[in-house]
Amino acid sequence: MMKHILIGLLLTLGLPAQAEPGSRNCRLIIHADSREVLFQEGPCDVRRSPCSTFKIPLALMGFDAGILTSPQQPVWDYLKDYASTRPEEQIPIDPTSWEKLSVVWYSQQLTRTLGMPAFKKYVEQFDYGNRDLTGDPGKNNGLTHSWLMSSLLISPNEQTHFLHKLLQGKLGASEHATEMTKAVLPQFSAEGGWLVTGKTGSGFQRNGDGTLDRKRHMGWFVGWAEKDGQKVIFAELLMDDEPHDDYAGPRAREAFLKALPEIMSGRVKSTQAPSE
Repeated sequence: MMKHILIGLLLTLGLPAQAEPGSRNCRLIIHADSREVLFQEGPCDVRRSPCSTFKIPLALMGFDAGILTSPQQPVWDYLKDYASTRPEEQIPIDPTSWEKLSVVWYSQQLTRTLGMPAFKKYVEQFDYGNRDLTGDPGKNNGLTHSWLMSSLLISPNEQTHFLHKLLQGKLGASEHATEMTKAVLPQFSAEGGWLVTGKTGSGFQRNGDGTLDRKRHMGWFVGWAEKDGQKVIFAELLMDDEPHDDYAGPRAREAFLKALPEIMSGRVKSTQAPSE
C-alpha cells in the first residue's frame, strides 16, 4: 500500500515513478493490427519520461500543423543561443536529420512555433501518457522541456497504444502528416530480414530527493518492425541499475534488434503473463 502511495506522489510531483531494482526494464511486443501482446518481459505499466521518443508525436504535430512540409523541409539553422554540446547537430537540420540525430533544439523550435495552445491540443488529442505539459516546477518551461525528464510521462504500454493509433491513422492528424512522420523516422535492419522503424530516447534517473543522477541512465527504443507480411509494434525500456558513461537509448535499440529475431521465431518466450 505504501509503495503505491509513493508512486502516486512521484507522479503528482512530475517525477518518474521507480519500480524496484532488478525489475524495472520492459520489453513489449504487440501485434500491429489486433494489439495482442506477443511478448512481455518486465513491468510495462510504469510511466517514465519519453525523452526523445517524443519526437514521433512532435513530427506528427509539425506535419499536421503545416510547420514541417516534407522530409527535407524546413531546414533550420543552428544558432549559438541553442547552446548544443554536440558538434553533429550544430549544422542546418531538416526533419529527417532531426529524427536521425535526435536534435533537441529542433524539437524546441518546433514547439515554440506551435505555441502552447496548439501543443496542448495535440497532446490531449493524442491522449499521450499523463498529458502533463507543466514542465519543471516553478520554471514555466513546459513548452520546451516537458518531455525531457520533466512533467510529461508515458508507460511502455501507452507507447505501443500510441504507435498503434499512429499506424492506423486514428490520431486525428491528416493522412499526409501520418505518412510524413513514418517517412522521417530512422530505419534499422535486424537478422532474419526484419526491417525496424523506431526512435530512441535517452535520459537520466532521479535520486530520492528528485535530482538527476547523471550516471544512472534510462533509455527507450520504440517503433514497429516488419517481415514477410508480419508487423509488430514494440517498446523497449532500459533502466540502469549501475552507473554508466554512455546513453541508454542506443543500448536499448541494440538489445532489441538483437532479441527480435529469436523472440519472433519462438525461441524466446515471455517470462511473465502480460499485464492488462
